Amino acid sequence: CCGGIMGMGESRRDRAGFLAELAALDPPPESVPINLLVHIPGTPLQEAPALDPIEFVRTIAVARLTLPSSYVRLSAGRTQMPDSLQPLCFLAGANSIFYGERLLTTPNPGANSDLALFEKLGLRPLETLAATAPRSAKTA
Repeated sequence: CCGGIMGMGESRRDRAGFLAELAALDPPPESVPINLLVHIPGTPLQEAPALDPIEFVRTIAVARLTLPSSYVRLSAGRTQMPDSLQPLCFLAGANSIFYGERLLTTPNPGANSDLALFEKLGLRPLETLAATAPRSAKTA
């Protein structure tokens, strides 16, 4: 598992380089969490400019293209995403999320909210993985 936080002031080239480094690993990571920076008061990046949502979707798409065998996971920052952004990320190639009410330091959408989103999008969690990995959901 190896991922990164997007929206920390990096350029598009930085994000592409990050994904190229992951793709060059042998074997490639099984899991690639792509986090969107959460602006937490009192932290050094609390005032960092927000990453354009389309840039985030592009990052997901490039991750899918460069890491075809990896689970590209939407991770931190999902509670701050507009309703339209997560579906765009799934269309761009995200095929996994971390779910549960809290990540390490930030809240996460509740499991019922995620299941409602999956239903709305016509996605379903992989049952064998959902039963064995309570903190992640991979879509079929």
